[in-house]
Amino acid sequence: MHPRTDHLIDLALEEDAGLGDLTSRAIFPATHRSRAFIAAHEDLVVCGLEVAARVFKRVDASLRVTHGARDGDRVGAGRRVLSVSGPTASLLTAERTALNFLQRLCGIATLSRRFADAAAGTGVRIVDTRKTTPGFRALEKYAVRCGGCHNHRSSLGEHVLIKDNHIAAAGSVARALRRAREAAPHLCRIEVEAKTLAEVRKAVRAGADAILLDNMAPLRVAAAVRIIGGAARVEVSGGVRLETLRAYALPGVDVVSIGALTHSAPAADLSLTVLRGRR
Repeated sequence: MHPRTDHLIDLALEEDAGLGDLTSRAIFPATHRSRAFIAAHEDLVVCGLEVAARVFKRVDASLRVTHGARDGDRVGAGRRVLSVSGPTASLLTAERTALNFLQRLCGIATLSRRFADAAAGTGVRIVDTRKTTPGFRALEKYAVRCGGCHNHRSSLGEHVLIKDNHIAAAGSVARALRRAREAAPHLCRIEVEAKTLAEVRKAVRAGADAILLDNMAPLRVAAAVRIIGGAARVEVSGGVRLETLRAYALPGVDVVSIGALTHSAPAADLSLTVLRGRR
Protein backbone atom coordinates (compact mmCIF):
# COMPACT_ATOMS: atom_id res chain seq x y z
CA MET A 1 0.00 0.00 0.00
CA HIS A 2 1.23 3.51 -0.81
CA PRO A 3 2.83 5.22 2.22
CA ARG A 4 0.49 8.20 1.78
CA THR A 5 -2.58 6.05 2.36
CA ASP A 6 -2.43 6.11 6.14
CA HIS A 7 -2.17 9.89 6.01
CA LEU A 8 -5.26 10.08 3.80
CA ILE A 9 -7.14 7.77 6.16
CA ASP A 10 -6.17 9.91 9.13
CA LEU A 11 -7.32 13.08 7.36
CA ALA A 12 -10.64 11.45 6.46
CA LEU A 13 -11.22 10.18 10.00
CA GLU A 14 -10.33 13.54 11.50
CA GLU A 15 -12.80 15.18 9.13
CA ASP A 16 -15.61 12.79 9.99
CA ALA A 17 -14.90 11.80 13.60
CA GLY A 18 -12.40 14.33 14.89
CA LEU A 19 -14.85 15.34 17.61
CA GLY A 20 -15.88 11.74 18.24
CA ASP A 21 -19.01 9.84 17.23
CA LEU A 22 -21.61 11.34 19.52
CA THR A 23 -24.45 9.07 18.41
CA SER A 24 -22.66 5.73 18.60
CA ARG A 25 -20.86 6.46 21.86
CA ALA A 26 -24.12 7.59 23.47
CA ILE A 27 -26.02 4.46 22.52
CA PHE A 28 -23.43 1.69 22.85
CA PRO A 29 -21.18 1.00 25.86
CA ALA A 30 -17.63 -0.16 25.23
CA THR A 31 -18.66 -3.74 25.93
CA HIS A 32 -21.31 -3.84 23.20
CA ARG A 33 -20.15 -5.84 20.22
CA SER A 34 -21.57 -6.44 16.72
CA ARG A 35 -20.88 -8.14 13.44
CA ALA A 36 -21.35 -6.42 10.08
CA PHE A 37 -20.63 -6.92 6.40
CA ILE A 38 -20.15 -4.75 3.34
CA ALA A 39 -21.97 -6.00 0.26
CA ALA A 40 -22.22 -4.92 -3.38
CA HIS A 41 -25.61 -3.81 -4.66
CA GLU A 42 -24.58 -3.93 -8.31
CA ASP A 43 -22.16 -5.83 -10.50
CA LEU A 44 -18.76 -4.25 -9.95
CA VAL A 45 -15.00 -4.72 -9.85
CA VAL A 46 -13.64 -4.82 -6.32
CA CYS A 47 -10.92 -2.38 -5.31
CA GLY A 48 -9.85 -0.90 -2.00
CA LEU A 49 -10.54 -3.73 0.44
CA GLU A 50 -7.22 -3.29 2.19
CA VAL A 51 -7.83 0.44 2.49
CA ALA A 52 -11.27 -0.14 4.00
CA ALA A 53 -9.80 -2.69 6.40
CA ARG A 54 -7.13 -0.19 7.38
CA VAL A 55 -9.83 2.38 8.20
CA PHE A 56 -11.52 -0.01 10.64
CA LYS A 57 -8.22 -0.93 12.28
CA ARG A 58 -7.21 2.72 12.49
CA VAL A 59 -10.37 3.48 14.46
CA ASP A 60 -9.99 0.45 16.73
CA ALA A 61 -7.22 -2.12 16.48
CA SER A 62 -9.47 -4.69 18.17
CA LEU A 63 -11.89 -4.74 15.22
CA ARG A 64 -11.56 -7.98 13.26
CA VAL A 65 -11.78 -7.66 9.48
CA THR A 66 -11.99 -10.47 6.91
CA HIS A 67 -12.14 -10.19 3.15
CA GLY A 68 -14.79 -11.88 1.06
CA ALA A 69 -13.14 -11.06 -2.26
CA ARG A 70 -9.88 -9.77 -3.69
CA ASP A 71 -9.09 -6.50 -5.42
CA GLY A 72 -9.64 -6.96 -9.14
CA ASP A 73 -12.42 -9.53 -8.71
CA ARG A 74 -15.66 -9.06 -10.61
CA VAL A 75 -18.56 -9.63 -8.23
CA GLY A 76 -22.31 -9.58 -8.61
CA ALA A 77 -24.98 -7.76 -6.66
CA GLY A 78 -25.42 -9.26 -3.21
CA ARG A 79 -21.81 -10.43 -2.83
CA ARG A 80 -20.30 -9.76 0.59
CA VAL A 81 -16.85 -8.35 0.01
CA LEU A 82 -15.77 -7.59 3.57
CA SER A 83 -16.86 -8.54 7.10
CA VAL A 84 -16.02 -6.82 10.36
CA SER A 85 -16.70 -7.59 14.01
CA GLY A 86 -15.90 -5.98 17.33
CA PRO A 87 -16.99 -3.03 19.46
CA THR A 88 -20.19 -1.64 17.95
CA ALA A 89 -19.38 2.02 18.47
CA SER A 90 -15.99 1.65 16.78
CA LEU A 91 -17.48 -0.24 13.87
CA LEU A 92 -20.07 2.47 13.26
CA THR A 93 -17.54 5.27 13.62
CA ALA A 94 -15.47 3.77 10.81
CA GLU A 95 -18.40 2.90 8.55
CA ARG A 96 -18.74 6.00 6.38
CA THR A 97 -15.01 6.60 5.91
CA ALA A 98 -14.42 2.97 4.94
CA LEU A 99 -17.30 3.08 2.47
CA ASN A 100 -16.16 6.39 0.98
CA PHE A 101 -12.79 4.88 0.06
CA LEU A 102 -14.29 1.60 -1.11
CA GLN A 103 -17.09 3.10 -3.22
CA ARG A 104 -14.71 5.52 -4.93
CA LEU A 105 -12.09 2.92 -5.77
CA CYS A 106 -14.59 0.25 -6.85
CA GLY A 107 -16.25 2.83 -9.07
CA ILE A 108 -12.97 3.61 -10.86
CA ALA A 109 -12.06 -0.07 -11.18
CA THR A 110 -15.51 -0.89 -12.58
CA LEU A 111 -15.41 1.87 -15.19
CA SER A 112 -11.85 0.92 -16.13
CA ARG A 113 -12.94 -2.67 -16.69
CA ARG A 114 -15.64 -1.51 -19.10
CA PHE A 115 -13.06 0.39 -21.15
CA ALA A 116 -10.59 -2.51 -21.01
CA ASP A 117 -13.27 -4.90 -22.24
CA ALA A 118 -14.28 -2.50 -25.01
CA ALA A 119 -10.68 -2.35 -26.26
CA ALA A 120 -10.09 -6.10 -26.09
CA GLY A 121 -8.53 -7.51 -29.24
CA THR A 122 -7.49 -4.15 -30.69
CA GLY A 123 -3.94 -4.14 -29.34
CA VAL A 124 -4.48 -0.60 -28.04
CA ARG A 125 -3.52 0.15 -24.44
CA ILE A 126 -6.04 2.16 -22.40
CA VAL A 127 -4.40 4.47 -19.87
CA ASP A 128 -5.49 7.04 -17.33
CA THR A 129 -4.31 10.66 -16.92
CA ARG A 130 -3.30 13.00 -14.11
CA LYS A 131 -6.92 14.15 -13.74
CA THR A 132 -7.20 12.63 -10.29
CA THR A 133 -8.53 13.70 -6.90
CA PRO A 134 -5.75 15.74 -5.22
CA GLY A 135 -3.80 13.48 -2.87
CA PHE A 136 -5.54 10.31 -4.08
CA ARG A 137 -3.56 9.74 -7.26
CA ALA A 138 -1.74 6.58 -6.15
CA LEU A 139 -4.98 4.97 -4.95
CA GLU A 140 -6.97 5.99 -8.01
CA LYS A 141 -4.30 4.78 -10.40
CA TYR A 142 -4.19 1.50 -8.48
CA ALA A 143 -7.95 1.22 -9.04
CA VAL A 144 -7.41 1.76 -12.78
CA ARG A 145 -5.00 -1.19 -12.81
CA CYS A 146 -7.46 -3.34 -10.84
CA GLY A 147 -9.94 -2.66 -13.64
CA GLY A 148 -7.56 -3.92 -16.31
CA CYS A 149 -6.34 -0.60 -17.74
CA HIS A 150 -2.91 0.98 -17.40
CA ASN A 151 -1.29 4.07 -15.96
CA HIS A 152 0.05 7.07 -17.83
CA ARG A 153 2.65 9.12 -15.99
CA SER A 154 1.92 9.56 -12.29
CA SER A 155 3.69 12.88 -11.93
CA LEU A 156 5.31 15.64 -13.94
CA GLY A 157 8.71 14.10 -13.24
CA GLU A 158 8.20 10.78 -15.02
CA HIS A 159 8.61 11.70 -18.68
CA VAL A 160 8.47 14.73 -20.95
CA LEU A 161 5.10 15.68 -22.39
CA ILE A 162 5.24 18.94 -24.36
CA LYS A 163 1.75 20.43 -24.47
CA ASP A 164 0.28 23.43 -26.27
CA ASN A 165 1.20 25.93 -23.54
CA HIS A 166 4.81 24.73 -23.49
CA ILE A 167 4.96 25.23 -27.26
CA ALA A 168 3.35 28.66 -27.07
CA ALA A 169 5.77 29.83 -24.38
CA ALA A 170 8.83 28.34 -26.13
CA GLY A 171 7.88 29.74 -29.52
CA SER A 172 7.81 26.50 -31.54
CA VAL A 173 7.60 22.74 -31.30
CA ALA A 174 11.18 22.39 -32.50
CA ARG A 175 12.53 24.79 -29.90
CA ALA A 176 10.60 23.19 -27.04
CA LEU A 177 11.65 19.70 -28.09
CA ARG A 178 15.30 20.66 -28.53
CA ARG A 179 15.45 22.20 -25.06
CA ALA A 180 13.70 19.20 -23.54
CA ARG A 181 16.10 16.82 -25.28
CA GLU A 182 19.10 18.72 -23.95
CA ALA A 183 17.86 18.75 -20.34
CA ALA A 184 16.02 15.43 -19.97
CA PRO A 185 17.70 12.17 -18.89
CA HIS A 186 19.14 10.29 -21.85
CA LEU A 187 16.60 7.44 -21.58
CA CYS A 188 13.62 9.76 -21.26
CA ARG A 189 10.95 9.53 -23.96
CA ILE A 190 9.73 12.89 -25.29
CA GLU A 191 6.10 13.20 -26.30
CA VAL A 192 4.54 16.17 -28.11
CA GLU A 193 0.86 17.12 -28.14
CA ALA A 194 -0.66 17.97 -31.52
CA LYS A 195 -4.12 19.38 -32.19
CA THR A 196 -3.88 19.67 -35.98
CA LEU A 197 -2.29 17.72 -38.82
CA ALA A 198 0.10 20.63 -39.35
CA GLU A 199 1.26 20.25 -35.76
CA VAL A 200 1.65 16.50 -36.30
CA ARG A 201 3.99 17.19 -39.22
CA LYS A 202 6.02 19.62 -37.12
CA ALA A 203 6.31 17.07 -34.29
CA VAL A 204 7.50 14.39 -36.72
CA ARG A 205 10.09 16.74 -38.26
CA ALA A 206 11.30 17.75 -34.79
CA GLY A 207 11.93 14.11 -33.91
CA ALA A 208 9.31 13.46 -31.22
CA ASP A 209 9.42 9.97 -29.73
CA ALA A 210 5.65 9.97 -29.26
CA ILE A 211 2.83 12.20 -30.48
CA LEU A 212 -0.38 12.82 -28.57
CA LEU A 213 -3.31 13.48 -30.91
CA ASP A 214 -5.54 15.77 -28.91
CA ASN A 215 -9.30 15.96 -29.55
CA MET A 216 -9.16 14.68 -33.10
CA ALA A 217 -12.07 12.86 -34.75
CA PRO A 218 -11.38 9.27 -35.87
CA LEU A 219 -10.88 10.24 -39.55
CA ARG A 220 -8.38 12.90 -38.50
CA VAL A 221 -6.62 10.36 -36.28
CA ALA A 222 -6.30 8.00 -39.25
CA ALA A 223 -4.78 10.79 -41.32
CA ALA A 224 -2.35 11.64 -38.53
CA VAL A 225 -1.26 8.01 -38.24
CA ARG A 226 -0.44 8.02 -41.97
CA ILE A 227 1.64 11.18 -41.57
CA ILE A 228 3.53 9.73 -38.60
CA GLY A 229 4.17 6.52 -40.53
CA GLY A 230 5.67 4.65 -37.61
CA ALA A 231 8.20 7.40 -36.82
CA ALA A 232 6.74 7.86 -33.34
CA ARG A 233 4.37 6.15 -30.95
CA VAL A 234 0.80 7.42 -31.21
CA GLU A 235 -1.43 8.38 -28.30
CA VAL A 236 -5.04 9.48 -28.75
CA SER A 237 -6.65 11.65 -26.09
CA GLY A 238 -9.70 13.83 -25.64
CA GLY A 239 -13.35 13.17 -26.32
CA VAL A 240 -13.10 9.38 -26.34
CA ARG A 241 -16.16 7.75 -24.77
CA LEU A 242 -16.95 4.13 -24.08
CA GLU A 243 -19.30 3.94 -27.05
CA THR A 244 -16.77 5.54 -29.44
CA LEU A 245 -13.62 3.81 -28.22
CA ARG A 246 -13.48 1.21 -31.01
CA ALA A 247 -13.62 3.96 -33.62
CA TYR A 248 -10.40 5.41 -32.18
CA ALA A 249 -8.60 2.09 -31.63
CA LEU A 250 -7.25 2.15 -35.17
CA PRO A 251 -4.21 0.35 -36.59
CA GLY A 252 -1.19 2.49 -35.77
CA VAL A 253 -2.66 3.86 -32.52
CA ASP A 254 -0.69 2.59 -29.54
CA VAL A 255 -2.41 4.24 -26.59
CA VAL A 256 -5.75 5.87 -25.81
CA SER A 257 -5.70 8.01 -22.67
CA ILE A 258 -8.98 8.66 -20.90
CA GLY A 259 -9.30 11.15 -18.06
CA ALA A 260 -12.83 9.96 -17.33
CA LEU A 261 -11.45 6.77 -15.78
CA THR A 262 -10.70 8.79 -12.67
CA HIS A 263 -12.44 12.14 -12.92
CA SER A 264 -15.88 10.87 -13.96
CA ALA A 265 -16.22 7.39 -12.48
CA PRO A 266 -19.46 7.11 -10.46
CA ALA A 267 -19.23 5.73 -6.95
CA ALA A 268 -20.01 2.04 -6.78
CA ASP A 269 -23.09 0.97 -4.85
CA LEU A 270 -22.01 -0.79 -1.65
CA SER A 271 -23.32 -0.56 1.89
CA LEU A 272 -22.57 -1.85 5.37
CA THR A 273 -25.18 -3.91 7.22
CA VAL A 274 -24.92 -4.48 10.95
CA LEU A 275 -26.26 -7.77 12.25
CA ARG A 276 -28.06 -8.02 15.58
CA GLY A 277 -25.74 -6.74 18.27
CA ARG A 278 -24.81 -8.47 21.49
CA ARG A 279 -23.32 -7.30 24.76
